[in-house]
Amino acid sequence: MDFLSRFSRRSFVKTAAATAGAAALGDALAACGGSGSSSNTITLNYWDYFVSQAPWVDNEIKLFEKAHPGIKIKKTIQLNSSYSNLYALAAKSHKLPDVAMIPPQPNFNIQVSQSWFMPVDKWANAAWKAKFPEGTFHEGNNVFNGKLYSAPISGAAPWLQLYINNKVFRDAGLVNSDGSVMIPKTWDDVTHFAETITKKSGGSTYGLGFGNSGGGQFQWYTHVFTLGAGATGGAYTMDYRVGKYTYNMDRNYYDFLSLFKEWKNKGYIYPNSVSISDEVSRAYFERAKYGMTIGGVWNQAEWTTHNFTDYSLTTLISPTETPKGYFPTSPGGTLWAIPAETKHPEEAWAWFDWLYSVDAGKRWAQQYNEDLSVFPQNNDPSKIKFKPFAAFVALGNLAKPAPDPSIRNPQTAHVEVQAVKPNLDDVIAGYYTGQLQDLQAALSDIEGRMQKAQDDAVKVAQQKGYKVSPDDYKFTDWDPTQPYITKPAQS
Repeated sequence: MDFLSRFSRRSFVKTAAATAGAAALGDALAACGGSGSSSNTITLNYWDYFVSQAPWVDNEIKLFEKAHPGIKIKKTIQLNSSYSNLYALAAKSHKLPDVAMIPPQPNFNIQVSQSWFMPVDKWANAAWKAKFPEGTFHEGNNVFNGKLYSAPISGAAPWLQLYINNKVFRDAGLVNSDGSVMIPKTWDDVTHFAETITKKSGGSTYGLGFGNSGGGQFQWYTHVFTLGAGATGGAYTMDYRVGKYTYNMDRNYYDFLSLFKEWKNKGYIYPNSVSISDEVSRAYFERAKYGMTIGGVWNQAEWTTHNFTDYSLTTLISPTETPKGYFPTSPGGTLWAIPAETKHPEEAWAWFDWLYSVDAGKRWAQQYNEDLSVFPQNNDPSKIKFKPFAAFVALGNLAKPAPDPSIRNPQTAHVEVQAVKPNLDDVIAGYYTGQLQDLQAALSDIEGRMQKAQDDAVKVAQQKGYKVSPDDYKFTDWDPTQPYITKPAQS
């Protein structure tokens, strides 16, 4: 899975929404069986799977309807985990909404080829595109066959953070001379702080904790702790310097996972972390059951509703204080699109345009503290009142542009890699719980299976006539400590 573009090929804000309820398929389809309207009012059916972000959406709807008295927005929140199937069923039944979040699967270019969405070039002129950062729109990402279909809402930032419960740190004496809590920067810092918390509390509080009953958390930890070590693929992508997965070849994975297991064996990690959910884990962190946990900015909204604000955050924990790599980012991104069958394209565009406006982005970042805005002018930490979110925004310098095969060769959008099971998260879980003893062999196995899936996908695309090759994923001139601007290949 490619994590270079949040809200494009994946989104953990979306993942956070997967815990929420949603309408049953039949009810959902019935709800969008055509856009209702009175004699003077057009009602647009709008689908998303935002849950923690719902207050921002609701406010935008209120403001939009006030500015457009002839248009009403009927919002339906769907369940992320079933959204792809739901949308496909709605497309087959010709009961699509008027504006919708793009389903995670299949690849967006395939959705476009199946006429699920319409291009927006009729309205999105040069002035509209110029509002976005340079490079936002490119073939193979949100442009297909020269036509634009979508845009990003969020800016580039480290999408995972290490959260620190300030009370736990203060109780353990982990404070600086000015009274502020110590912020871990290195693997050794985390080890020392976790040990101190566990021992000084007499075992009543743990250094670290997480909730993995829904899966994914082992990859989160691996991602945050290996990127800065120089493992440029982190837990989700290949190493683009060599164009291959390197879970076994890159020693950083073995070293970190061995350390992670050591933390467990020494009792520094909450012992039921594998069996509790991420939702429960967030509550336990809030209640000071452990001092450190990993999550995303989506945690902050929930904690704020509970009046829990006494925490700090950081990210990119590395073996050394100076990291050897950063969170990889890429220009582009997608989130919403206009279904091709809408009966109200002009009104749908008005709502689409509103969601992607600079002002909506400003409220997204500065008022509702959802994430960075795609518009850099909205991301000034000094203009954000909530200190934890301002701290998140300030982490933006730890994300740097990285190679993007889809820019150099847009035809790589046709390379559909099949999911590998057991995946990396499963393998790490097996090692953590003792089901797998030989970590080196396990990493070699997952590296081989991931690479085979990638190679097979390239071969299938080649057989379909697309001009792609394994070399499309190799960028030998990339220095992961520096921004990398991917240029289209010369034809």
